[in-house]
Amino acid sequence: MSTIIDRITKFNTPLLQDMVQLKYKAMKENAFRFYRGTCHLFYEDICQAKEFPTSPTVWVSGDLHLENFGSYKGNNRLVYFDLNDFDESMLAPLNWELARILTSIYVAFNTLKLKDTLADEMAVLFLNKYTETLKTGKAYYVDPRTAKGTIRLFLNNAKKRTEKDLIKKVTDSNRKNLKIKIDNVLHFEIKPKLKKALILHINTWLKNTKTWSNDFTAKDAAFRVAGTGSIGLKRYMFLLQGIKDKDSFLLIELKQETVSSLAPYNKTLQPHWDSNAQRMATNKYRMQNVPPALLSTTVFKEDDYVLQEMQPYADKIKFELLANNLKDLKNVLTDMAILTASAQLRSSGIQGSAINDELTAFAADNKWHKSLLAYSKKYAAQVAFDYKQYLAAFDH
Repeated sequence: MSTIIDRITKFNTPLLQDMVQLKYKAMKENAFRFYRGTCHLFYEDICQAKEFPTSPTVWVSGDLHLENFGSYKGNNRLVYFDLNDFDESMLAPLNWELARILTSIYVAFNTLKLKDTLADEMAVLFLNKYTETLKTGKAYYVDPRTAKGTIRLFLNNAKKRTEKDLIKKVTDSNRKNLKIKIDNVLHFEIKPKLKKALILHINTWLKNTKTWSNDFTAKDAAFRVAGTGSIGLKRYMFLLQGIKDKDSFLLIELKQETVSSLAPYNKTLQPHWDSNAQRMATNKYRMQNVPPALLSTTVFKEDDYVLQEMQPYADKIKFELLANNLKDLKNVLTDMAILTASAQLRSSGIQGSAINDELTAFAADNKWHKSLLAYSKKYAAQVAFDYKQYLAAFDH
């Protein structure tokens, strides 16, 4: 029988091994970070679960947990709060997505040393609000004009940050010619030959694309580490400078897209995609109320990439700051539940996903709630056990 280390190592073998070591180290931080870095374990286990409640097929983000909601700037230049990670997105059973986020509530609350009864209460709150929203058949959204409480404050603070703030944060201001600051934590040097090829690729792409302004040229590049689950994939950031306006700068990111972690375990028939980058970008476009600014795809050295602007607005709710504020905690989880249902409603009836009528009918009968909550709570205990096994093996 495979150990937890065997399963994790097997999944991460195709990735960049020097970066995977950073991932393994990050996963030691706590059980919630471990959960975020092992999406593949969740789906390997869920497809073998007995008496798991059946549900309609929908488009799912695939890795929905409490830290995969956040702020971003839409292509209408407004700031939104929504689901924000679609690397694993596929057609899949609706309850797979719900089990992933409900389990994350239990794991996160345990990590924050909050009472089990509070975790139960918040999981029920999330599921009830999700079902209530799904039953309406109407998708909602959250922006600074409609947000309340913590999320409103969160988005208003995000609006105050500017591209100049982000440029200043990630570049070396001591140099006459701006360069990306290499800290060997989030930003790493790229070998000269590869760096030259990457910059040439981006500049050629900028020159020929019709979806972005070609008023910029790439001046510098670095390898970027972000998140947890995606550490080990190829991920590059570029500093762009205005061709005419030399004082104008922009940061963009090139992120490798590979097969979804769900794919080996998901028996749902999928539509054809020209690339995994197309799959991710298309589902992001479908499920979010407004797609993010400057979202595109490209191929570099036979690998699929999503290309997007790095935003000063991008941020995530820090749940440890809400741990002692029950009212704000409820408000945030309520909004997340509404957004989860809205993403599924917004993408309903597309390429095999259940139509709106089927989703509202499913929501009208909540008999599946009890078994889904029981599975999620039980699986959170499995995550805690796996995490302990991981720590014991890692330290040896």
